[in-house]
Amino acid sequence: TERRASLYDEIADDDGRREPEATGKSAFWGAPRAPMTVAISADGGESWPWLRNLDEGDGYCMTNYSEQKLNREFSYPSIKQGADGNLHIAYTWYRQAIKYVRVSPQWVKGESA
Repeated sequence: TERRASLYDEIADDDGRREPEATGKSAFWGAPRAPMTVAISADGGESWPWLRNLDEGDGYCMTNYSEQKLNREFSYPSIKQGADGNLHIAYTWYRQAIKYVRVSPQWVKGESA
């Protein structure tokens, strides 16, 4: 059998859109899951000039035993832009809780509000 490349590799993309390629580091088991960074693109995902960390730490995630509180990872983010332009972001915090933050695009860009 052929190895799956991703969870969605069987979904046909017939609309002709090209997904932007992520830049940065390659994933590997045990890779630190930190910092939690939000990024903004002004060119449809070709580049990501504005980056801002929401949470920082060592990102340790080498155990599945959450009750021991050893994991210090930030993971599984979800983001939605509200009608007012603010970014609503939720993500797993240390495998103990779901953290929610609301930031403005101006904050991400380092501009004063």
